[in-house]
Amino acid sequence: MLRKFTSWLDHKERAYRNSFGRDITDPVERARSYKHYDWMDHGILRRRWHNFEEVAPGVYRSNHPHHARFAAYAEMGIVSVLNLRGVSDQSHHLFEVESCEQLGLELVTVHLGARNTPLQHRLVALLDAFETLPKPFLMHCKSGADRTGLAAAFYLLLYTDASDADVRRQLSFRYLHIRKSSTGILDHVLETYLAARDATGIGVREWVETGYDEAAVKASYKAKKAQERFWQGWLSP
Repeated sequence: MLRKFTSWLDHKERAYRNSFGRDITDPVERARSYKHYDWMDHGILRRRWHNFEEVAPGVYRSNHPHHARFAAYAEMGIVSVLNLRGVSDQSHHLFEVESCEQLGLELVTVHLGARNTPLQHRLVALLDAFETLPKPFLMHCKSGADRTGLAAAFYLLLYTDASDADVRRQLSFRYLHIRKSSTGILDHVLETYLAARDATGIGVREWVETGYDEAAVKASYKAKKAQERFWQGWLSP
């Protein structure tokens, strides 16, 4: 009974979320979409908390900006935006497209997941975006903690001589990334690459294109978490 109720509740919530943002040019729908953006997408929290930082010269990371922040970033010289949330007909994406068009910012979208192993072709698209995006550019997901952290780590590995500690720092609590949560799968992706590099010297792009196995990474992560749970249960009083 409880499972049916939670499933019903989840269905209702998804339907509610998907009921906004169809046409932000309509004044009534636009007002509803702003409310959706602020309260359902947590945009109101991001008005003061920005999670903004320079990753490398000409490369910045943050959570999902609202229009005033896009305008401020354009004023500081940013010319393009890498959105890691994917294309959507919901309010957050439609308002971002509108802002970038108004401000003359080039917008590129690569859809990464925060709680699952990234699809290989999307990681390839991410690396391609790094090569072609005009600088300075800003990369963001929703909170700027997880997907943005993995992307920033890969950027450092590709284009800088940053230490492994600095690379790992991109996925840290400094940005409110929680390794012990389900988003820890992204740490595991990064660590899988670092282990392969240390063993063979393989570069990031070559690994993504030829050595990255989504299913194997997911399986090894599940095995690791199962082992952790076993030892926690064994050692707990």
